Amino acid sequence: MTTRTQPRHRAPTTEVGTAPLAGLGTMIRFMLRRDRIRLPVWILGHGLFVIYITAALPQLAPSERDLAGLTSLLTQPVARMFTGPALGLDDPTYERFFAAGYAPYLFIIAALMNIFLVTRHTRAEEQSGRAELLRASVLGRHTMLTATLVVAGLANLGAAAIVTVLTLGAGYPAAGSVLVGVATGATGMVFAGITAITAQVNEFSRAASGMAGAILGAAFVLRALGDMAEPGGSALSWASPLGWAAQTAPYVHDRWWPLALSAGLAAVTIAIAYFLQDRRDFGASLVPPRPGNTRAHPMLGHPLGLAARLQRGGFLGWGFGILALGVIDGLFTQAMLDAADAMPPEMRAVFGTEQLLDGYVGFLASFIAILVAAYVVYAIQTLRTEEGSGRADTVLATPVSRAGWLGSHLTVVAAGAMLILLITGLGTGISAAAVTGEAFLIGDVLWAHLATAPAILVVLGLTVGCFGLLPRFMTLVGWLAVAIIAIVDLFAELLDLPDGFRALSPLWHLPRVPVEDFEPTPFVVLLGIAVVTAVLGLIGFRRREINDK
Repeated sequence: MTTRTQPRHRAPTTEVGTAPLAGLGTMIRFMLRRDRIRLPVWILGHGLFVIYITAALPQLAPSERDLAGLTSLLTQPVARMFTGPALGLDDPTYERFFAAGYAPYLFIIAALMNIFLVTRHTRAEEQSGRAELLRASVLGRHTMLTATLVVAGLANLGAAAIVTVLTLGAGYPAAGSVLVGVATGATGMVFAGITAITAQVNEFSRAASGMAGAILGAAFVLRALGDMAEPGGSALSWASPLGWAAQTAPYVHDRWWPLALSAGLAAVTIAIAYFLQDRRDFGASLVPPRPGNTRAHPMLGHPLGLAARLQRGGFLGWGFGILALGVIDGLFTQAMLDAADAMPPEMRAVFGTEQLLDGYVGFLASFIAILVAAYVVYAIQTLRTEEGSGRADTVLATPVSRAGWLGSHLTVVAAGAMLILLITGLGTGISAAAVTGEAFLIGDVLWAHLATAPAILVVLGLTVGCFGLLPRFMTLVGWLAVAIIAIVDLFAELLDLPDGFRALSPLWHLPRVPVEDFEPTPFVVLLGIAVVTAVLGLIGFRRREINDK
């Protein structure tokens, strides 16, 4: 007698996985499920930006007639570099001031949202190997990319809708409000298409997002140079997708046709991404990574040297960008002084003093401190990637201790942040002295920048503490700390925020040099908080599981 081993029921054969878009609906729902917190935060971020600006403008200028004193800030060549072509500011209204001075930042936020979104769902998934598991069984060849672009389209639609609704709610004209919302979404789709290409070109997600970010930076520079050349923009402004959105001129000319350029570029880049995807192996890239040296540098044999090598790219990228911004801000010093007589008291409140030069120097230092704080959060955030990819396990399998691994990254990031602060303070001071002819500004600006160091180190310590104790909340806590510092430092006076909220920002506890005299007590206290939180993080990391969620 034999035993029957053949199954009674054969699994039904299916074509799932062979069709190019097999499993598309399921994948879209899965991506939306994964981004159920992240995407609403991005979209609400667009909305909060609109709410703040539309509420703050009447505070800065109680009537539209008072806006005339502020337009000189936006019509200067250096100011047009930051904002846009300054269309319609010869007859300023609240909505025109919003479109000329702040709508360009909505376009940049939308571009960043799409760069991170597309990279996360395409190249990062292939790099981790998760996409290969799905692709091997249930997904079609183009399912991941198509689902990602659909989710990006929904996110851009949400951003466009919230911008439109909130500007309409502020009482702005309907045609311009719809136009600025659609321009925001269209710019986002352009960079979704661009990032879809960079994800095919690069083998690693960091390189893909870095290349897309570099293209965004180039687009900003092209638009800035074009808008600096003459009011209303020049031919160079039309070489940038950011320039197309700005040239729609909401509330002034209400041009729709520049968005045809955005739609066309989005369609072309998406088509190129599909074309390139068909010409590479799954998991591979069109540009293979360079082979490493046959012999590693002796520096890489030490945890500190390895951490410096891994953090080098982020340090150079953030450092160069912050330095460039600081130098440009310094060049704006004389324009600020020239506009002092026409500046309303509410605008002076932002600088915290009637002495405009000192207030502007302190404001520049605080603004740079916010960016450096953002850099340290980004840098420590990469440690989660090291854990998730398994590279941290490889290092920790050697005689390197957990405290040594984390402590090395902590040391390198802290040193990098201080170096960025030092070089940026020096560069900003030199540029400010060059345009004003006041050499003492070099020392004042440098000292003002260095005086903010404890606040940056507190953010670093807090982020490391969360990495060791509550890694799941590290990203949220780190970026929330940066956001609180930015809100308190930039908007506390305008919004009349209560002292209890202001106290949440470590920067608020420090004297704003040179407006106020330096005081050692808060300097030492904040340094102590930074050390304690960092040590708690090191202790927590020694006790928790690797890849602990």
